[in-house]
Amino acid sequence: MINPSVFGWFDKYISELELSAQSTPILSERYYSDLRNTGFIYGHVIAVGNLNANDFKNWTSEEVSKIALLNALWENYKLNEIQPHKNDFSLRLHHFYNHIHPQGFSFLKKILPNESISNQIEKIIDHRVQTNKNIVSKNFSHIVTNALLYIDVLAFQHYCIHKSLSTQYTRKLEEVIVSVVSLALSAKSDTSQYDELLIKLFETSVRYTKFDGKKISDLHELDLSVLEHEFEKLYVIDLAAMAIWNDRKLDKSESDFVFNLGLQLKLKNFEILESLTALDTFIQKYKSSIPYFNYSNPIKHFYDQTTQTVVKLINRNKKRLVKEISESKELLILLAHSTQRELDKSEKKRMKKQLLDICKTIPSLTIFLLPGGSLLLPILIKFIPQILPSSFNENLED
Repeated sequence: MINPSVFGWFDKYISELELSAQSTPILSERYYSDLRNTGFIYGHVIAVGNLNANDFKNWTSEEVSKIALLNALWENYKLNEIQPHKNDFSLRLHHFYNHIHPQGFSFLKKILPNESISNQIEKIIDHRVQTNKNIVSKNFSHIVTNALLYIDVLAFQHYCIHKSLSTQYTRKLEEVIVSVVSLALSAKSDTSQYDELLIKLFETSVRYTKFDGKKISDLHELDLSVLEHEFEKLYVIDLAAMAIWNDRKLDKSESDFVFNLGLQLKLKNFEILESLTALDTFIQKYKSSIPYFNYSNPIKHFYDQTTQTVVKLINRNKKRLVKEISESKELLILLAHSTQRELDKSEKKRMKKQLLDICKTIPSLTIFLLPGGSLLLPILIKFIPQILPSSFNENLED
């Protein structure tokens, strides 16, 4: 049995895949639906190739993600090759990942020049699935981050077909995805304050894009020109369905959104229905084992759990935090104002910078400097006034 965390797992798994490649080639029209049924598109894998959930029940989520990503890359490679071969696949995959250098993805620094291609790919994939292992993924289901791994597969497909890949492709693809998810959430009949947090989770889980805060307010504003391939379009409609899903029937506004998006993507009605039906069937079958869907409001659950974690960290470092804050008169004033009114953009930026500077000096609070840590700053800001002595509040009122 393969162990995805032991040296040599790439060669061992690829050798098994290479044998299976001699069987009947997978049909292009079946590739995506089969991959969708494994749960890879949804970020919750229940099957990989010839393996099922029982075969990897003792694996970590990172180990499952590594094999699932490798398998998806291999299957996609086979679609575009008459005679798929392990060595050619390994070389292309190595060149591909060396070419894209996603934001924050520094695996090259840990790779030795004399290492074999297989060893390098093992390290690349290992770091790929852990790129966003931070405070967010520790307190929230991996489903958001893992669902976005298919972007790698689409980028690899683009690279194999066109023999090159520009950063524009991956950046635009991610921008479309986050915009679609945002619009889908706004179309929900039961929107809440936590839906905005889900958008931020998507934004902190992407690898190629740094968002500037610009929001798309209407489907027709979307630039979908980057979506040329059928798989890209199906993936976007699936993510929209995930964002809008609930355990009841879709109401008219939700249904209209999904079908209008499908029309803009130039998908057929049966493809849109298939997306909605496949997702609902998958979730209903595996809901009990998917952390994200175990709660009536999973984003609220994440927020509550994260708030508890942050409050504990604040209390443990209370004296040090108060001392550091007391040395900044401007920060104290901004914190006081934030409890009474909405700060303007400039004030928020100054307060955020000063708080992050303070967090750098307190080891336990460096979590706010990690990818996704910015999501927690509002929680920190909310609770700081509660830990300040009354003398600070009295001075601020003067």
